Amino acid sequence: MDFKTAVIRCLRDKYVDFNGRAGRSEYWWFFLACVGVAVVFQALRLEMLGFLANLALLLPSLAVGARRLHDMGKSGWFQLVWLIPFIGWAIMIYWLVQPSAPANEYGEGPAVATDITAVPPGAV
Repeated sequence: MDFKTAVIRCLRDKYVDFNGRAGRSEYWWFFLACVGVAVVFQALRLEMLGFLANLALLLPSLAVGARRLHDMGKSGWFQLVWLIPFIGWAIMIYWLVQPSAPANEYGEGPAVATDITAVPPGAV
């Protein structure tokens, strides 16, 4: 999944959808978009607009985080681990970078590009 698709899916298609699964690329591209928004508003010294933008991005961030945890077979409530300083952050980052698990109670895994075929060297 590319940057644009991930942001559109999180903001338009699944704004507050806590059901289903989200792959690593969807989660991390949306995370990057949220950081980018925060950096731009901070650089422009528009604190109030930045606060409102972060407030608008809170629910989709929680939703994609829950879907990402579902992708590994964990409950979305495990996001509360973020509240534990340092150790909780390390645990969450470790979970969020893990590859997708096979089908579980939250549904089938996110679509992964499988159209890439291996070509032996020199067979071009």
